[in-house]
Amino acid sequence: MKFQRYILAAVGSVCISTTAMAEDTIRVLAPTWVGFAPALVASDLGYFEEQGLTVDFSFEDDRANVMAAMERGDIDVDMRTVGEHQGAPRTDSTPGTIIGTIDQSVGGDGVVADGSIASVADLKGKVVAIEPNIPARLLLQMALQKVGLSLADVELREIATADTIAVFSDTSIAAVGTYEPFLSQAVTIVPERNPRVLVSSKDEPDLIIDIITARDAELAANPEKFRKFLRGIYRAVDFYKKDPAKFAELAAPHYGLTPAEVTGIIDSSLKYTTFEEAEAYLGKPGAPGTLHADFDAIMALNVQFGAATETLDAAKEIDSSIITGLFDGQTR
Repeated sequence: MKFQRYILAAVGSVCISTTAMAEDTIRVLAPTWVGFAPALVASDLGYFEEQGLTVDFSFEDDRANVMAAMERGDIDVDMRTVGEHQGAPRTDSTPGTIIGTIDQSVGGDGVVADGSIASVADLKGKVVAIEPNIPARLLLQMALQKVGLSLADVELREIATADTIAVFSDTSIAAVGTYEPFLSQAVTIVPERNPRVLVSSKDEPDLIIDIITARDAELAANPEKFRKFLRGIYRAVDFYKKDPAKFAELAAPHYGLTPAEVTGIIDSSLKYTTFEEAEAYLGKPGAPGTLHADFDAIMALNVQFGAATETLDAAKEIDSSIITGLFDGQTR
């Protein structure tokens, strides 16, 4: 099984769009991650077309390319983790407002350590290999903070996550921050290290959240088309809840995977957020949801580590008006 948290080497840029004439168009860039499959499945099921919406969806793993496209107005939506949304060079004036959530990591990201590392505290002074700005870095940072340490107390070594197995085979490396499938592979393929998953997103389910971000100018000009987009996504999540096998069958071709592989990724790594859960995350105008506190906690970690250079205001970055009353008088 050859897939990555954000890269599927066998799959290039993929564009999915409805073919019927439509009043509105949403242009989307998102990493090649199964967490974003509801947007693709919603298109397959005709949920966007029913609302007179065309969705042009392309995979793009390079965050810099996505930010540039958003700045130019080439796209209307991008989807990434909260932590990535906050990262430099984003400032208060960078376009992009959070209007929804789509999934959360519940085991797909983590840190695998040598068997001699009994706890996170044992990493002090040790070499930890990790790619910059992946979710595992935030998980490690939070875990260290809980035991009175910081990333400055470990020797960080930058790697490409795809090299996890080779890197972890080096006995000078105490731990590797990674994501699935490399997280599980490191535990099984390098048994001589007596490896164990030291930190996992299962332990911090609200830390690694994938969000839906809209371009500000287009959001102000045509908020209804973004409501149509969210309706399609949350209807697709409902479809997954009712028929996960069919959902996997529809999602698989978009990722160059088998339905069984898609099911395996979902079952072990992520949880799609339903409309009700997304609504609780975002809250309502004047009543912030749980995402606001999560945003602030992650922001503090990003600033502390230097991944972000400016502290962003959750109230300005999150707009709950689009999701509020999303299905009132609408098909669900």
